[in-house]
Amino acid sequence: MATIEDPEALKNRLAELAVEHRDLDLAIDRLTVAPPEDQLLLRRLKKRKLMLKDRISQIRRLLEPDALA
Repeated sequence: MATIEDPEALKNRLAELAVEHRDLDLAIDRLTVAPPEDQLLLRRLKKRKLMLKDRISQIRRLLEPDALA
């Protein structure tokens, strides 16, 4: 992914990532209530959720005007 992108494309990607993050959050909550046989699945979902959170933060920083400028 390029570091400089169209703001509209970034906003669209941000919305997609936010939906995926929310969906993962719901899935993790459900798996936590009824623990799965496969704890590895739960760890993978949590790791993916953290990666999404980091990417969402990166995109938000790209979209926000530089405070020092």
